[in-house]
Amino acid sequence: MDSVGTSYRGRLAPSPTGYLHLGHARTFWWAAERVRQANGTLVLRDDDLDVQRARPAFAQAQIDDLRWFGLDWSEGPDVGGPFGPYRQSQRRSLYAAAFSQLREGGWVYPCRCTRRDIQAAVSAPHASDDEPIYPGTCRPQRIDGNQPEPSGSNWRFRVPDGEDCSFDDGALGTVSLVAGRDFGDFIVWRQDGVPSYQLACIVDDTAMAMTEVVRGADLLISTARQRLLARALGWTPPAYFHCPLWCDADGVRLAKRADAMSLRSLRQTGWSPEQLRARPEFDHFFPSSRT
Repeated sequence: MDSVGTSYRGRLAPSPTGYLHLGHARTFWWAAERVRQANGTLVLRDDDLDVQRARPAFAQAQIDDLRWFGLDWSEGPDVGGPFGPYRQSQRRSLYAAAFSQLREGGWVYPCRCTRRDIQAAVSAPHASDDEPIYPGTCRPQRIDGNQPEPSGSNWRFRVPDGEDCSFDDGALGTVSLVAGRDFGDFIVWRQDGVPSYQLACIVDDTAMAMTEVVRGADLLISTARQRLLARALGWTPPAYFHCPLWCDADGVRLAKRADAMSLRSLRQTGWSPEQLRARPEFDHFFPSSRT
């Protein structure tokens, strides 16, 4: 796949499924800081493939909130103001081409199992991201590039069971994960014709020539999956930098449903970006962030 440059390139890639919270802000701030320190390019991408939950109002709100927080990006289509976001919903042809390549290479197979089926399987433990590990119900003994396309099926990537999928992370050091133990075969193309997050993300990160992806530590297993996809597609994955998650007083990580910690609510109650960045939770991992 063609790329666009070799200097440091990072990205902000929020999903318009709710208002951004303070945990997002901290991760995005550090993505921008990594770009600034490298004198690189920051790209904004709207990961809006979740047609059930994505809303235009959230898409506009996250742009407004990011700019209010002091974040700016230096690349993107000139839509809705200077440098609007790239939108995944407008890039489906790229994902379809990558999926076709995976099919032709014998990397994926059709699966009729529902999430309930997998959860009901006695032998289906959960990965650390709380996704059931696929028990292999529909996995064929052999995959070739001429499989039929049954209706009503998702398509799963067959992971190399037992393979060490460890990688070096810019924040956490060596991350050790094993395919088949820490995560199983995962969906890359859904029965409704929509690519999975895993496929769309690595396609875009490659097409946009990302040199480093800064994201939350809840996506460590997603990173391992995307690295496997990149290898299958003959691509070189970016480097990764996983930030620790922001948790509430009970130790539960922030979610978009935690409206009291959303940037929108904090802004409306009188907080300034400078005050938010001065909170001890904001820089407990990155002590130089109070600037």
